[in-house]
Amino acid sequence: MKLSKIHIREFKSIYNSTKVDIDDVTCLVGKNESGKTAVLQALYRLNPLIETDGTFDVTDDYPRRNMISYERDIETNLRDPSEVIHATYTLDDNDITAVTDIFGTSCFKHKNPTITLSKGYSNELTLKEFDINQETALEHLVTSAELPQGLSTSLLECKSAQAMTEAISAWESTEATTALSHKLLEITQADVSQYIYNNILKQRIPKFLYFDEYYQLKGQDNLNDLLQRVRTNTLQPHDHPLLGLIKLAGLELTELFQPERTQTLIARLEAAANQLTQEVLPYWSQNKHLRMKFDVRPGQPGDPINMTTGTNIWGLIEDTKHTVSTALGTRSRGFVWFFSFVAWYAQLRAEEKDLILLLDEPGLSLHGKAQEDLLRYFEEQLKPHHQLIYTTHSLFMVDAWHFERVRIVQDLSIEEHSEELPEEKMGTQVITEVLDATPDSLFPLLGSLGIEFYQTLFVGPNSLVVEGASDLLYIQTVSSKLETMGRTSLSSKWTITPVGGSGNVPTFVALISAQTHLNVAVLIDFQQKDRQRIENLYKRKLLKKRKVLTFADYTETSEADIEDMFSPELYIELVNRTFNTSIKPSDLPDNHPRILRRLEKFLKENPLPDGASFNHYRPAFYFSTNAKTLGEKLNGHELDRFEKVFATLNGLLTDPKTNRSG
Repeated sequence: MKLSKIHIREFKSIYNSTKVDIDDVTCLVGKNESGKTAVLQALYRLNPLIETDGTFDVTDDYPRRNMISYERDIETNLRDPSEVIHATYTLDDNDITAVTDIFGTSCFKHKNPTITLSKGYSNELTLKEFDINQETALEHLVTSAELPQGLSTSLLECKSAQAMTEAISAWESTEATTALSHKLLEITQADVSQYIYNNILKQRIPKFLYFDEYYQLKGQDNLNDLLQRVRTNTLQPHDHPLLGLIKLAGLELTELFQPERTQTLIARLEAAANQLTQEVLPYWSQNKHLRMKFDVRPGQPGDPINMTTGTNIWGLIEDTKHTVSTALGTRSRGFVWFFSFVAWYAQLRAEEKDLILLLDEPGLSLHGKAQEDLLRYFEEQLKPHHQLIYTTHSLFMVDAWHFERVRIVQDLSIEEHSEELPEEKMGTQVITEVLDATPDSLFPLLGSLGIEFYQTLFVGPNSLVVEGASDLLYIQTVSSKLETMGRTSLSSKWTITPVGGSGNVPTFVALISAQTHLNVAVLIDFQQKDRQRIENLYKRKLLKKRKVLTFADYTETSEADIEDMFSPELYIELVNRTFNTSIKPSDLPDNHPRILRRLEKFLKENPLPDGASFNHYRPAFYFSTNAKTLGEKLNGHELDRFEKVFATLNGLLTDPKTNRSG
């Protein structure tokens, strides 16, 4: 079962979040205090892994501005308790089969059935929507029950489960009639949809795992106190990763106090440490010489408070380079966060829990390069197994290759001139239309376009220099489209480096080429006035001639920008959608090979609405954020052009082991 849509109302800073589409990976981007955490918390309480976390409380959670009037309305029965969260799930093949095995293949009204659940201040998980063909489902229930022909015919003439129940009571009781009667009685008390939910789908609803900095391991703990918290159901957030670690080792908590065999305890703790080392280190580029260790021993008088008696567990990090072990709690906050999450998650994955992961500001304390590692961990280790929703305001945690995953969270109430806002615009809202976002909300997205350049300029063995961010967006978007079609896309071994204009290309090529271990190619616009500058790239031996590519090489025109790789019809459609215009390709003068030049001439006499200025970056951004729909408009000729470019570039890749081009 897959979460596909959420809608949140009347919770903390949220009055009406708007409906939000959820993907396999969804990134909630917004500045501090925008309400990102409130979105995750409302969703978490719908069906939390830790059941005691699933309660909405009016005093703590209802928007304070309207709390008094809300409580008054509830007390006087003027309204029902607010439903905070509506969540829609799409059934997968296994869910559908579980239902159709009992109610037949025609019981669903739609090809891709969904189920919508809600929960609010009444704290009851409620089925809101589930479209079932009631009559068809009941008919299949009867015809598949192996009943006597007369009884089957009689039941099929009934119009409701209640009528069927009354009709079946007049017949001789058999195993088949008794079983059917029990099902019909349950259906009579609600309806077929509710019966299917209660008896088939409810246990299939994924649990939410919420993780933030409060769930981090302390690094050491007193096991006697931990056992007491387990027995009294008073666990602290940081207890869950530690208990997960103990379960991962295949141990019961009491076995750490009195193991039957010391060697067994040592072996299991080492095995758990080795597994976590193998899970973490491939995604921890900051220091590859670390290993996890765990130690269990009696408390001593000089140990930390609450650990001087009983039995303690210590988490240690061994640095094999410096041959020293230090307490886990003394390592960087970023490392402790990463390790704590992996410790808890690894145990839950081993138990094959059906989870949706909610990560609040993951890796906030990590260095930018380590946040890149974390994104790779999400993609390779989490996404194949679970849906993931995470919040961030970090430039490094927005994947520039997947802008379609971004949902912008903003609260206009905390912006300037908020007193002018209409009521429906107040509070936290989640939007997908970037043109409606404030500059502060957009900043992480914009920053992510350039941050790869600053972080990987001297790291990637293969650097592809392009002029600007719009080139990067077009290349990434079309490459992803080709990849989904099974065609040649740009290899991920290329590090795309936008340098801010054609004038900067020679400087940056010279800078990059000075790093002798790097392989560099350029893919740039071509104008006649830039011919000498482009030729100098290889005439002055900065690059080999075959590594200097221009778009004119593939459009077969005298001049070309990346925009000319598209048909005029598609590019003008991008412009129209971006700037709310209705330009036709035939409106443009036809006396220049570059469409940007023709468009510029047209706009001099026909300015954009509302005094807007044309910026060729904005259509590129629109294209990348609407890639799912606009990618379908790419024709075969356009795809062929880009595929030729990517094939040529992939042929220029260098093998890091031999430093030779492939």
